[in-house]
Amino acid sequence: MDRKWWTLLAVCTALFMLLVDITIVNVALPDIERDLDASFSDLQWVVDAYALSLAALLLTAGSLADLFGRKRIFATGLVLFTVASCACALSNEPLQLILSRAVQGIGGAMMFATSLAIVAATFRGKERGMALGFVGATTGLAVAVGPTVGGALTSGAGWEWIFLVNLPVGIIALTLTLWKVEESRDDRATRLDPGGLVTFSVALFALVLALIEGPEWGWGSGRVIGLLVASVLLLAAFVAIESRSKHPMFDLSLLRNRTFVGAGIVAFAISASIFAAFLYLVLWLQGVEGYDALGAGLRFLPLSGVSFFAAAISGRLTESVPKRLLLGIGMLLVAVAMGLMSLVGAGDSWLTLLPGLIVGGIGIGMVNPAIASTAVGVVDPRRAGMASGISSTFRQVGVATGIAGLGVVFRRQIEDGVVHRLHGTPAAGASHRIGEAVASGGQQQSPSGVPAPMQRMVEHAISGAVTDALSAVLMVGTVVALVGAVAAFLLVNERDMHVFDAPAARSGE
Repeated sequence: MDRKWWTLLAVCTALFMLLVDITIVNVALPDIERDLDASFSDLQWVVDAYALSLAALLLTAGSLADLFGRKRIFATGLVLFTVASCACALSNEPLQLILSRAVQGIGGAMMFATSLAIVAATFRGKERGMALGFVGATTGLAVAVGPTVGGALTSGAGWEWIFLVNLPVGIIALTLTLWKVEESRDDRATRLDPGGLVTFSVALFALVLALIEGPEWGWGSGRVIGLLVASVLLLAAFVAIESRSKHPMFDLSLLRNRTFVGAGIVAFAISASIFAAFLYLVLWLQGVEGYDALGAGLRFLPLSGVSFFAAAISGRLTESVPKRLLLGIGMLLVAVAMGLMSLVGAGDSWLTLLPGLIVGGIGIGMVNPAIASTAVGVVDPRRAGMASGISSTFRQVGVATGIAGLGVVFRRQIEDGVVHRLHGTPAAGASHRIGEAVASGGQQQSPSGVPAPMQRMVEHAISGAVTDALSAVLMVGTVVALVGAVAAFLLVNERDMHVFDAPAARSGE
C-alpha cells in the first residue's frame, strides 16, 4: 500500500480514538457520578476540562506543528493522550479525573491541530477530497460505535475501561505514525506566540468557569462578574496581541475570508448545539427512562449509524457540491432534529426522540466533512496547521461553552420545574430544597429527607422537571443550529476555495 494511505490510516486511527473517547465518556457519566460521588458541576467539568484544554491549546499546537514538524507534534500528542487515559482510569475522586481529562485534552490538541494538516500536506486534488471523506467517515464511525461500546464497557467492566481501551489503539496509531508518516512543516514559521497563548487560554477558562459555577456562586456575585469581565478583557488583549504580532498563532487576516468565518461559525454552532446536548440526553435516558449505560448507548445508534453513512457520502461530494449547500442544509437538518426532540414531554418514551435522532444523524454527517475540507481549502497547505487548529478551536470552544451554557438552562429549569410541580402538594415546603438538590446532584431521584409516603409523588415531579429541562435545552440548541445554517448560506462561497497542487514543504528528505 502506498505510503500516503498508511499516513491516512494513522491519522484516522488516532482521530477514531479521540472521538470515541468523547462519546464513550458521555454514556459513562452517571456511573462516574455514583462511583466518585460527583456533583452535576463535576460531570460538566469531566467533559469541559477536556474540551477546554483542547480549545485553549489547539492554536499553539498548530503553530508548534508548523514550526517543529507535524509528525513530531502528532506523535507526541499520541503518547500524552494515551498516558493520560491510563491516569483517568486510575482516578478515585472527581478532581483527579478532571485533571487527567485536562491532560488528555493537551494531547488531543496536538493531534487535532495536526491531523487535517498532515492529510492536506499528503494528498492533492481529488485524492484530497477522498482522503477527507475517509476522515469524515471515521468521525461518523466513532460516533456510531462510541455510545454502544462505551455502554457495554461501562455496564460490563466498569467506567474505567472506557479509558483503558485507548491504550492498544494509541499504541497502534503511534506505531503507524512513526513508521509511515512523513514529516512536513511551514518553512515560513519562525517562533511561538506566548502572549496569545496566555490571553486566549485564560480568557476561555474564565468564561467557562463563570458559566459552570454561576448557578452555585450566584450570577450577581463578585466572582462571577469578575470572571466574565476578565474574559472579555483578555479576549480583547488577545486580538490586540495577534494584530501586532509578526508571527501570530491566530492570523486575524483569515477573518477577512468570509468562507473561513462561515465555516468557523458552523463548527462552533454544531458543537454548541447537538454535540453539547448529548450530555443532557444521556442524563435523561438514564435518570428518567432508567436505562443503564449500554441501554443509553444503544438509543444513540439511530443517530450515529445514519451519521456514519451520511459522512461517507458527504466526503465524496465535497469536491463536486458547493460547500455552502452541504454546510447550510446540514445545519438546517440539525436544527430540525433538535426541534423535533424538544417536543419530548413528561411520560414520553425515548421513541419520541427517534425522528430527531435520525434527522440529526444526516445533518451531522453532511456537516463534518465539509467543515474539514473548507478549513484547509482556503489556505496554502503550508499554513494548514494554523487553519486546522483554528477550525478545531471553534469546535472545542463550542463544546465547552455549549455544555456550560446549556447546563445553566438545564439546572434552572429543573429547580423551577420541581417547585412548580410540587406547588400545592404536601411536599411544597421542601420543593426549593429538592429542586436545588436534584439540579446540583444530577439525576438523584429520591432526595434524602423526603417522607416515604411522598417519595413517589416527588420522583414523578423530578422526572417531569428533568424532561422539561431537556426540552428547554434542545430548544436553545435549535436556535444555535439555525444561526449556524444562516452563517453557512450567507458567508460560505466556493470562490474563496483554492486548490494547491505544488508539493508540500517537507523536511528530512
